[in-house]
Amino acid sequence: MVASLRSWFALLRSIMVYHGDRERHRRMDGLYAQFVKPGNLVFDIGAHVGDRITSFRRLGARVVALEPQPGPAAILQFLFGRDRAITLLRKAAAGKEGELPLHINSQNPTVSTISDDFVRAAQGAQNWEGQCWDGVITVPTTTLDALINTYGVPAFIKIDVEGYEHVVLSGLTTPVPALSFEFTTIAREVAIACLDRLEEIGDYSYNVSLGESQALDFPSGVTAQEMRRYLREVPRIANSGDIYARRLSA
Repeated sequence: MVASLRSWFALLRSIMVYHGDRERHRRMDGLYAQFVKPGNLVFDIGAHVGDRITSFRRLGARVVALEPQPGPAAILQFLFGRDRAITLLRKAAAGKEGELPLHINSQNPTVSTISDDFVRAAQGAQNWEGQCWDGVITVPTTTLDALINTYGVPAFIKIDVEGYEHVVLSGLTTPVPALSFEFTTIAREVAIACLDRLEEIGDYSYNVSLGESQALDFPSGVTAQEMRRYLREVPRIANSGDIYARRLSA
């Protein structure tokens, strides 16, 4: 009972943090408007409590959102369940359809993850002190290709799955116009593997947004090689950010 109450308090804190800052919303809309236009289809992979969903909807997009955790999924259903432009799926994205164990961080559900390697990398790491993955549940999985087969090719895919991004991208063979994936400095090799995968799929240019700045760092797109160099050199204290990929040719 106590653990359950703590989990819900953590979710309420997330709602306040991610939905309560109008200036952050403004910056977020400005960032995503570079990739998302009215009427576009967007996939939100790892939707958590849905702050990105609200941005995509403010921009006029249709959204397919995946969130496998029961608590956050219930929040999403409450917030967006009546919006016909939003499809909510209580699933995780992976390399194949099936089921996988999900490590739950009940005090900070935004960092729950399927990746065993990510949990190990966080133990004792700077900026990750006190994080505890204190439960495991089995969740259904799908792939980006399966979502595309069902809903169509999205204009943009946002992937934020705590060290599992490269496996999610292994389930994508269809080039998409643009996407983002999270990186962390405790798992740089995951982001580099994502770049490797995208080079197999299509021709992309890249940019980066550190932390929750909601701003691109480079004045224009850079190559995969330049982004690999950036990922290897970015200070560990930077902690995390998102890599943005834009397809160069159809």
